[in-house]
Amino acid sequence: MRGLTDRAEALLDRHLLKGSRRPLAVAVSGGGDSVALALIAEGWARRSRRDLLLLTLDHGLNPDSAAWTGRCEALAQRLGRPFRALAWTGPKPASGLPAAARAARHRLLAEAAREAGARVILMGHTADDVAEAQVMRAAGATTPEPRVWAPSPAWPEGRGVFVLRPLLDVRRAELRDWLSARGETWIEDPANADPRFARARARRALPADTPLERQEPAPAAIPFEERLGVLDVARAAFRASPAGLAERWLAMACVCAGGGSRRPPGVRAARLSAALRGDGPVLATLAGGRIEADTTAIRIFREAGEAARGGLAALSLPRSQAVVWDGRFELLAPRPGLEVRRLAGLASRLPDAERRRLQAVPAAARGALPTILDGERVSCPLLSDTPAVQVRGLVADRLRAAAGLVTREPD
Repeated sequence: MRGLTDRAEALLDRHLLKGSRRPLAVAVSGGGDSVALALIAEGWARRSRRDLLLLTLDHGLNPDSAAWTGRCEALAQRLGRPFRALAWTGPKPASGLPAAARAARHRLLAEAAREAGARVILMGHTADDVAEAQVMRAAGATTPEPRVWAPSPAWPEGRGVFVLRPLLDVRRAELRDWLSARGETWIEDPANADPRFARARARRALPADTPLERQEPAPAAIPFEERLGVLDVARAAFRASPAGLAERWLAMACVCAGGGSRRPPGVRAARLSAALRGDGPVLATLAGGRIEADTTAIRIFREAGEAARGGLAALSLPRSQAVVWDGRFELLAPRPGLEVRRLAGLASRLPDAERRRLQAVPAAARGALPTILDGERVSCPLLSDTPAVQVRGLVADRLRAAAGLVTREPD
């Protein structure tokens, strides 16, 4: 079997660009997994002429966390690489702490990576993390299974950012043997052995010699077109896809078109997928998305009336600062004083040319289009020849990434 470093570097070669001017971010906690990852990434980056940025997050949950951050900074200094310390501040939830910490970690890492210009974050999950996640899900948890390559789960902070886990086929014990042979030390977080947490209980339930199995999900390559945030897919293509893949694609499509971040319950996605694989018309909502299907086509778009989660709320746009509205569109205003709202209730105030173009949009999708208010002037930048703001749709790129169709670091 190939050595640990060779196996990890093969994945780095497969998914990363050599010689790119973008930095590569590495999440380092000071534990054995992330220390080993930083050392391997440093060797690969040096040979591949890549800048490397080490990021450490202090969750504020352990009195020794400041000292742990100091050790991570010392590692970065030893490697001659830049370092940035991040902090999860504010009140912590009384329940669901591990999930909240995981979400905060991905959000803060993604924000730091984007600010630095990085498009990929390396994380040190191992084969044991996969097995522990499987044990936790069997017990009823919703812990996701780590994947080697995946888009950042933080949305919209992680737009355009990917996570690469090159150690996912390596056992934790093998990593520690590798470190010990090099005279390296690492931190042991006591939370990993705290039985109050499901992760620690799962770790204890797994004997060291447990055979580990992992399978990367196949790409959900159902062809689609997107225009103005509306996804269009041939119903025949949906029916021709394997049932499990079609169900997974549908859930992702609804999340992306709806602009949210939470996957819908599996039972609802399965029920809707089964209906779409039939022949009759379908009208439904799922995860903030509205699904309209006739005998030949399926259209998925934002449910304009679903405003409970606040994504469709009005937003004042800062000058020259990109902001994401409703999780679907990135807007950049050239000057202050502009506001974005949903089109619902404002269509009659659009210029004539924009009202004509609006007719090509499915009627139920029109009310959720972004609309710019500039004093008394109302305009939809997606329909205008001279939009008041720069607008970039996020739905299609997000869906391609979520479906596994983006397999290498974007240039």
